[in-house]
Amino acid sequence: MTKNNIALPAPSRRSGALPNKKVAVRYWVTLGALIIASLGFAYGFLALDNPMPPGSDGFWRIAELRGTAVLTMAIVAVAQTVATVSFQTVTNNRIITPSIMGFDSLFVAVQTASVFLLGAGGVVAMQGVPQFIFQVIIMVALSVALYGWLLSGKLGNIQIMLLVGIIIGAGLGSVSSFMQRMLTPSEFDILTARLFGSVSNADASYFPIAIPLVIVASAFLIGSSKRLNVVALGRDTTMNLGINHRREVMKTLFFVSILIAVSTALIGPLTFFGFLAAMLSYQLADTYDHRYVFPMSILTGFVVLSGAYFIMKHVFYAQGVVGIIIELVGGTAFLIFVLRKGRL
Repeated sequence: MTKNNIALPAPSRRSGALPNKKVAVRYWVTLGALIIASLGFAYGFLALDNPMPPGSDGFWRIAELRGTAVLTMAIVAVAQTVATVSFQTVTNNRIITPSIMGFDSLFVAVQTASVFLLGAGGVVAMQGVPQFIFQVIIMVALSVALYGWLLSGKLGNIQIMLLVGIIIGAGLGSVSSFMQRMLTPSEFDILTARLFGSVSNADASYFPIAIPLVIVASAFLIGSSKRLNVVALGRDTTMNLGINHRREVMKTLFFVSILIAVSTALIGPLTFFGFLAAMLSYQLADTYDHRYVFPMSILTGFVVLSGAYFIMKHVFYAQGVVGIIIELVGGTAFLIFVLRKGRL
């Protein structure tokens, strides 16, 4: 192309997840900013209001105690965001979360049943490493049985699987509501405090089980980024490219169930947290390539979670309501996304 017989340079374009230099620079700058924010919130959570002099033995002892909460946030951020992005990909739906499989309802049912049968001591009875492992196993077993049954055979259909998951969740919720109505006011208050997703619910003794599970499951899903890129194109395209679509979906759902089960058993239900982080990460990354979306989603999730706890603790002195705030913001973002789908 020329203008007034002067050759104009062709615009710089390339194929790939980041089509031009401007998009690539924006991605890496955003990722760097999230890393800095993550480190800032983590250090602020450990050091702010620490009564001991920085660098002293007392300072590090207090920081170590607070480090349990920071590590919990990191585990939950990785588990929730990687699981949600992967789940949305294999279901080809950006407005649902893995909680639709009934994890939250099952957690509530188990906790409610323990208080209903054992009284106020039921909350304590469900705390401990064996109980943590039991809750993770029963959640994963339910999800594996669900999609193993509904996705097998010639009539396997992921939409039917999601519908059955919703029905099971609603049924468990109804059973939990019935048992809660039978509790005394004091037992109900104790149970309610446990049912809110909160970092304070986590116990450091769970980490030797939770961390390896999250590392293995998230490593598999992140390592399958290229396959997930193909699965996102749909079943027919995936099969035409030589990939067994059903097998990829079932493997992905298995590891997603592990991540969500660990997160839910660790701190309780956070229904809209994963959706909020995934939605923001797609906007910030400006690409559908999972190799770039996964790191962005993990950092976004950690910044949202740690930032919310940091602000609520040091500004409003109400860190106990962080889970409620995140659910409120996530639910609002969900409604906005649904109402403006195609423009967000």
